[in-house]
Amino acid sequence: MDDGDPVTRVTVIARFKAKPGQEAALREELTALLAPTRREKGCLNYDLHEARGDPSTFLFHENWASEEELNAHLAAPHITRFLARSAALVAAPIEISRYRRVGG
Repeated sequence: MDDGDPVTRVTVIARFKAKPGQEAALREELTALLAPTRREKGCLNYDLHEARGDPSTFLFHENWASEEELNAHLAAPHITRFLARSAALVAAPIEISRYRRVGG
């Protein structure tokens, strides 16, 4: 796998908090994003996590080869569909943070 140029690579942490009673539905929606996203150009990894002891909190750890490929992902149909449905599932705004790698 080509990891892209470390200078242009983007790491993303996206956090989701389910509304009470919507934990399973949110987990299902987020899990459905895995396969299509992992096939996208520039996706180096796209991993979903659930908080230990809190089944209402989820996190994606993502690495993209470039900002442009991340932006294409955010405009992809499966992501825009999820975002349109997410208001019914999440208790707070989705937190998306972008990072760049430093050090070795």
